[in-house]
Amino acid sequence: MTIDETYRKIHFAVMAIESGAKKLNISGREMEQRLQKQDLIHRRLIGHYELLHTQSLEYVAADIAETLINWESEE
Repeated sequence: MTIDETYRKIHFAVMAIESGAKKLNISGREMEQRLQKQDLIHRRLIGHYELLHTQSLEYVAADIAETLINWESEE
């Protein structure tokens, strides 16, 4: 992976985390911590970057918020 690809993926993940946090009405820090606990940043946002980055930010925010809630309920 090139530095440019890495930057794009990290930038995408940050935008998704912030947008997801707004969707759940929580802070970006809390969202990041909860996503880290479920390993969703790497497994979902980075792992499915090629598919997700083609979607609207609203779609990605809803997707990551819903996925987080579903994964947390399975603990």
